[in-house]
Amino acid sequence: MPHRERLDFIRQIVAEDVLSGRHGGRVLTRFPPEPNGFLHVGHASAICLDFEVAREYGGRTTLRMDDTNPTTEDPSYVEAIARDIRWLGFEWDGEIRYASDYFGALYRMALRMIEDGFAYVDSLSEEEIRAHRGSVREPSRPSPYRDRSAEENLDLFRRMRAGEFKDGAHVLRARIDLASSNMKLRDPLMYRIRHAHHYRTGDEWPIYPFYDWAHGQSDAIEGITHSFCTLEFQDNRALYDWFIEHTRPASARIDRVPGAEGGGGEALGSWDPRPRQYEFARRNLDYTIVSKRKLLLLVEDGHVSGWDDPRMPTLAGFRRRGIPPDAIRAFCRQVGIGKADNRVEIATLEWAVREALNRRAPRVLAVLRPLEVIIENCPEGEVDWIEAPYFPRGTDAPPEGWPARRKVPFTRVLYIERDDFAEEPAPGFRRLAPGREVRLRHGYFITCRRVEKDDAGRIVRLHCTYDPETRSGSAPDGRRPKGTIHWVSATESVPMEVRLYDRLFRVSNPAGDAEGLRESLNPDSLQILTDARGEPSLADGPPDTAWQFERLGYFVPDRATRAAAATADADGADGETPAGAGGEAPTGGPLVFNRTVTLRDAWSRRAKSDGARDADAPEARTPADDGSAGPAVPGIDSAREARDAARRADPALQTAFDRFRDPLGLPDELADLLSGSAESVQYYERAIGGGVDPAAVATWLVHEVRGAGGSEGDAGALEPEALSELVELVLERSISRAVAKSLLARLVADGGSPREIVGREGLGRIGDTEQIREVVDGVVAAHPAEVARYAAGHTGLAGFFVGQVMRATHGRADPAIVRELLEESLNDAT
Repeated sequence: MPHRERLDFIRQIVAEDVLSGRHGGRVLTRFPPEPNGFLHVGHASAICLDFEVAREYGGRTTLRMDDTNPTTEDPSYVEAIARDIRWLGFEWDGEIRYASDYFGALYRMALRMIEDGFAYVDSLSEEEIRAHRGSVREPSRPSPYRDRSAEENLDLFRRMRAGEFKDGAHVLRARIDLASSNMKLRDPLMYRIRHAHHYRTGDEWPIYPFYDWAHGQSDAIEGITHSFCTLEFQDNRALYDWFIEHTRPASARIDRVPGAEGGGGEALGSWDPRPRQYEFARRNLDYTIVSKRKLLLLVEDGHVSGWDDPRMPTLAGFRRRGIPPDAIRAFCRQVGIGKADNRVEIATLEWAVREALNRRAPRVLAVLRPLEVIIENCPEGEVDWIEAPYFPRGTDAPPEGWPARRKVPFTRVLYIERDDFAEEPAPGFRRLAPGREVRLRHGYFITCRRVEKDDAGRIVRLHCTYDPETRSGSAPDGRRPKGTIHWVSATESVPMEVRLYDRLFRVSNPAGDAEGLRESLNPDSLQILTDARGEPSLADGPPDTAWQFERLGYFVPDRATRAAAATADADGADGETPAGAGGEAPTGGPLVFNRTVTLRDAWSRRAKSDGARDADAPEARTPADDGSAGPAVPGIDSAREARDAARRADPALQTAFDRFRDPLGLPDELADLLSGSAESVQYYERAIGGGVDPAAVATWLVHEVRGAGGSEGDAGALEPEALSELVELVLERSISRAVAKSLLARLVADGGSPREIVGREGLGRIGDTEQIREVVDGVVAAHPAEVARYAAGHTGLAGFFVGQVMRATHGRADPAIVRELLEESLNDAT
């Protein structure tokens, strides 16, 4: 069980219930989506909460489709929801459940409510009911039909069930309190007449229950212990409790529900304690909408290609864009659970995505907007295969099966990025220019000798020479070019179509009606580049590989289509076509890649480049003129601007930034954060002085030291050499990462030697198989119910058992040994 002091308020409630024995120690949560659309990022938080809380306390989670509205629901949405939950990394208990399974039970409960005087048939129209509603200060006026006899109400309700009346002729309402300060309790609606075909029950039911009636009763039927809802359902809780309380009599006869844990049949509502509803706050994401109605509008109006368009905030869109599920789970954990609604910067999600992809994405070279380069002193027809690493030094765990290195072809004709050349370079431009020498990533030094233009004056080709003595990336005479650029061979590279996806909206809080949403759309949310080129290894990778195109971002092969070869519009620049010009195309064309996320915040860089342009050309438009540049991301942008300004003012910091990227091989984000001040540069240099892997030290310094209360340049009492020692302990597997993170907080606060503390307090990793076996056997013996469910096919419980063993060993057991022994023990037990 998690430590009490670290629990959010939801977990505190569940922990107290488990410790007190409430619900018999059971924890059964549910995720209850309505199958009227695709799941989106807002659902991800609820899914993680429902499934992770149950798993942490040895419980279970069911999946129930709240399918009470026949006009909007569809089985294709059911399939999409199930697919997305599994992709996110969760498995529900048993078969999918449906509110429509309980229509018979709900109807019989409603009959009992009428008999007991708690419900009546109202014949007012929808407009008349609204007119009788009153206000917060004024009680509702009673319907003239409120005092019908039970016999008349039963007759009318049975005739509603038989389909005798037209839509809207009658409704069934609960009789509660017309003067209640909680408007939800003012005789809420329970049933409406709707002659509509239901995707599961067909035309059997001409009446359908409202959400508030069906939801709580479904929870009770299923035996749910903890019902988690978002904050807008806070006022509904009183109604949730009222309905359950008034359907508890043991004499209530309803249809038996197979497998119902809350009773079913005559026992419905007889068990105690009943389900409880708990509300948590939404976390609204900047530049995003999560209203299904508005998302459907975007699809129907053709602003996006479908629910799985990579710009959509749906889980299907995230999957197609290449956002990994563990990044979404990490984002949800980082955002946490609270009691007050707030907005979350989209940069937080993008950071989690970069963190996940940085650990697993192989690095390759690609050029999106090619500019031809002829190496004049390189023999024609010759191919020089240069070895280059797929992953930077210090990568914790590259994907299984990936080779460490690949070969990149160097030929006489190359392509470089068009933006990496400037005929008249501005101050601070460090890439290729006439007469200037640069380093090719993983390759030679080249120097531009001549520029070739077409009749319109557009640069079409560069003529360069290379230094054959610089194949290793360094020169015998010690000279160091100021810039390093990426490249591909013109003859050996593979053609690609690259789709550059950006934020769908250009304002942080898109709101309003359909027209307002249209005006908020970002016109540059998709650019399609048809002339891109990539190194040959891209054609040989597994189809779902997430790649890092060096210096450009993270990209993934498109799941939906391979575009046929297409030529750019004669008026288009650099092979760009407008959004929507791609579409489905026959197979057999170039590889198609979607950009998942840039290496750094693209909106920040765009704002900076616009600022530089305006400074050089006062007559040019500013971003404020048309808003197309998009707003900066608060907090993150300002800090990044400060680091950039510091590097412009101090050449030594810029030199450090270049050195951290190459030859140390740090990603741009890490190099940026570590070179923003003299203090951070000095700290990092001292930390890697002992020879520990630079990338691993950088990752810990930027990500973990921050979380422990320090920063890149000020880690409290943690000396740089101690950080190096801690990272070394992790890399040599002497301690687990969990122990290292716990120890780090102490080191930041109090200092000391990690090795000495680990030795003195016995924090080293447990690698003794027999010692771990004893713990594993104890955990398996202590959870017979979970073992039985594992044997029945719920293999996702393996993660639960691993977690229990790791808790029992305080995170010290070797996970690989734990998994091996658990598999053996669980198989023996079953």
